[in-house]
Amino acid sequence: MCVILCSWNLFAGSMKSWSLDENIDAKGFDDLEKPLLETREDDTPGRLGLLTPQINDIKSFDSKIKRSLKTIMVSPLHANLINANEIEETRIEVNELKGEEISECRIKIKGMTCTSCSQSVEHALQMVEGVKKAIVGLALDEAKVLFDHIFVDTNKIIEAVEDAGFGAELVSSRNDMNKVHLKLEGIDSPEDLNVIVSSLNLAAGVNRVEMDLTEQKVTVSYDSDITGPRFLIQCVHEASSGHSVYQATLHTNSGNRASEKLNEIRMYRNQVLLSCLFSVPVFMFSMILPMLPPYGIWLNYKIHNMFTLGLFLRWILSSPVQFIVGKRFYLGAYHSLRRWSANMDVLVALGTNAAYFYSVYVVIKTLTSATFQGQDFFETSSMLISFILLGKYLEIMAKGKTSAALEKLVQLVPDKAYLLDFDTNGNVVGETEIDTELIQKNDMIKIVPGAKIPADGIVIKGKSCVDESMITGESRPVNKVPGDKVISGTINENGCLLVKATHVGSETALSQIVQLVEAAQLARAPVQKLADDISRVFVPIVVAAAFITWLGWFIPGEAGLYPKNWIPKAMDSFEFALQFAISVLVVACPCALGLATPTAIMVASGVGASQGVLIKGGDAVEKAHKVKIVVFDKTGTLTIGKPVVVRVVLFSKFSMEELCDMTISVEANSEHPIAKAVVAYAKRRRKSFGSSSKDQVLDVNDFEVHVGSGVSGKVKEKTVLVGNKRLMHAFDIPISSTVETYLSENETLARTCVLVSIEGKIVGAFSVTDPVKPEAKSVVSFLHSMDISTIIVTGDNWATANAIANEVGISEVFAEIDPLGKADIVKDLQMKGMMVAMVGDGINDSPALAAADVGMAIGAGTDIAIEAADVVLVKSNLEDVITAIDLSRKTISRIWLNYIWAFGYNILGMPIAAGVLYPFFGIRLPPWLAGACMAASSLSVVSSSLLLMFYKKPLKMDYGLSSV
Repeated sequence: MCVILCSWNLFAGSMKSWSLDENIDAKGFDDLEKPLLETREDDTPGRLGLLTPQINDIKSFDSKIKRSLKTIMVSPLHANLINANEIEETRIEVNELKGEEISECRIKIKGMTCTSCSQSVEHALQMVEGVKKAIVGLALDEAKVLFDHIFVDTNKIIEAVEDAGFGAELVSSRNDMNKVHLKLEGIDSPEDLNVIVSSLNLAAGVNRVEMDLTEQKVTVSYDSDITGPRFLIQCVHEASSGHSVYQATLHTNSGNRASEKLNEIRMYRNQVLLSCLFSVPVFMFSMILPMLPPYGIWLNYKIHNMFTLGLFLRWILSSPVQFIVGKRFYLGAYHSLRRWSANMDVLVALGTNAAYFYSVYVVIKTLTSATFQGQDFFETSSMLISFILLGKYLEIMAKGKTSAALEKLVQLVPDKAYLLDFDTNGNVVGETEIDTELIQKNDMIKIVPGAKIPADGIVIKGKSCVDESMITGESRPVNKVPGDKVISGTINENGCLLVKATHVGSETALSQIVQLVEAAQLARAPVQKLADDISRVFVPIVVAAAFITWLGWFIPGEAGLYPKNWIPKAMDSFEFALQFAISVLVVACPCALGLATPTAIMVASGVGASQGVLIKGGDAVEKAHKVKIVVFDKTGTLTIGKPVVVRVVLFSKFSMEELCDMTISVEANSEHPIAKAVVAYAKRRRKSFGSSSKDQVLDVNDFEVHVGSGVSGKVKEKTVLVGNKRLMHAFDIPISSTVETYLSENETLARTCVLVSIEGKIVGAFSVTDPVKPEAKSVVSFLHSMDISTIIVTGDNWATANAIANEVGISEVFAEIDPLGKADIVKDLQMKGMMVAMVGDGINDSPALAAADVGMAIGAGTDIAIEAADVVLVKSNLEDVITAIDLSRKTISRIWLNYIWAFGYNILGMPIAAGVLYPFFGIRLPPWLAGACMAASSLSVVSSSLLLMFYKKPLKMDYGLSSV
């Protein structure tokens, strides 16, 4: 429900601002479909464009959200008319929306080893009152929890995880976006802290202040549009009085996650070394030295009765491994069994304890008997634990590499930035080097050549080229001039830039990309349900199989049904059967099964992000590989989305210069994108005449906007009309056959004609078009080679739609379709059994994006479209449609290959461990070797997923965008 509410708030806010900016009234929703009307001036292909403010708070849409979005989109300007019945049609209970304050947090989980562990944590979280949804990711060792903070807080959530037997630590919460933690200095008493808290509470823009007496720390929630961390630190300092001097510094956890990962790796390494320190001598004393004189004689020295020195040393050395190093398996098994479930820890504990305590039984018998001869398994228990820990150590190191692409993104932000100081006249009076985390909105930052840009912003002064490849994947540097947007983490190559910060901290495009990829990595793909379902019943089946194996060897052995020489010397049938049972327990651990999907999703989402394709979760990955038809919007998707004048003609004796002057005077007062394109072109043409008055605009009187037709006004007492044929008819302006022919020709070419009438006569016309993207034709052709069909669905007229379709090679076209009609077409295709992908960028595409199996939003599109989509194409490049589908296919193939590895080890390993080959070939799998096989299975799966890091795009064009 949290996602629904947030999506609705974001949608309503966006619609409010949009309706005000565009001055669209309630009856004008159909006008959204008119050609070029939806185009934004600053939509720039091949760049992030408006991505920064648009992808804030992006969350994956589940089916309920998609259905509710369709309901909302029925009339976006009449959203208040949506009633309970309409919401009920989406099968969302209305009462769930009442009285709930939904929050979100992410918890770091420690101690998970398999899918059974992640399911146990998920179940424990779901049982907490107030928790609405919990998703636990094994590969990330994290949980995302949606909860009602009226009933529960993060402390109780962490406590629930710890009660389940796992470590837990808060990573982040949704409320952290505009929250800063300050470490205080100069605090001598609680009164000092109260003074600081009071001062902060009175500061402008501060919403809430929480204090921590023990650590002398305050947490401040603030409005980033009003204040920021630098002002808050200054506020603390200004609270000083007399001898009390207060200081504050940022208390950040930025490096904690990396250090925690290193500590975890170091912990496993130390456990492996400690285990090997004891288990290797045990192995030597058991397997190697007894066969080498004189060591064998020394080890067989009898201390008492049949109790030998070798047995004593093996017992002493294996005990620390069993109870100190192996303590983690006891704790994990205890917590698992307490919840009436079983995980890998249960299997390991059963196997090692069976071997160890049977060996203790042998020790007792040798101490009390002068004739007893028995074989101990101390080397089995100690070596088994060592191999399992070694496997976990190698696995955790490999898992760390699965998010390498994401870590590279995080590291792009520089540590320092140069903050400029200005005097009252706006002149630069100095600069200060500050931490990047102290940058606030509207700060003026100097970016020197070769430096990384610390925050999203707008260039105020200077010219340069910026390398944005680390964000967009585009290798060609992008020219930056005043007014252009820059992205945090990109590199300024040559000139010096003065940038005004517009988005800082977690609001930057880079931070949003990181958050989106992390959410995708945490989401569970449907294909993983197979592993979850198997894991749920797998451990009990393995335990039963181990017991049956023991019976299957012990009973025939006692009955003499197989030759006695099958049993190794110094063993009896019980011990012989016990080894087979322990091997079955160990080799069948389902660790690799649980890692098959999440590790592949992690690598794929990271690789996709580094190449400009943001995938929102495993569901999108799984569906994209099945796509059989791609539905394209036209404006802003197949076309650049920005109107350009490609031709101008004269129909009378008026000169071109006079036509341009008259047109500029009238159209300069219009905010319509086509009007701006005409004015820009006319100014360029006028400059070519070399006129001294080229920068002057003639005065216009009686200016009037004719909605959907054009504009009119008087220039030099002459009535000037600039608009379409409808405007000419409204003013009874005759249209000659020459003009009609010209209009027909341009309509065939998908061009819009802007007619200019002066004093009741059409004197000229400007041909305006929305150019097709350079890569569109190649992308469509490549999709066809992949056996994927393509269609165009647009609100534009049939002539324009057909012209674009012919140019890019699409045969099926749906034109003059309203927003809900687009969604209906998508549903009709789905009813025919097709997996449908929708590619769009506008608000009017949102219902279709939500209805499609895989919605792909152009990165420079609207925030509503991006919110509704499953995949965001950051670079606004259609090549990435192919990249998303192809990466999905490669990822799903890799997941199934991982399952083959995981199942292969279990299917082949369990019968061999159970001894099916022993009667025929004398081949058996000792428990310690079974442990090595189990560790190798997990490592092979992770390594298989890592191969996705070498993914290459199937289509990579080298072209340049030229302005018409």
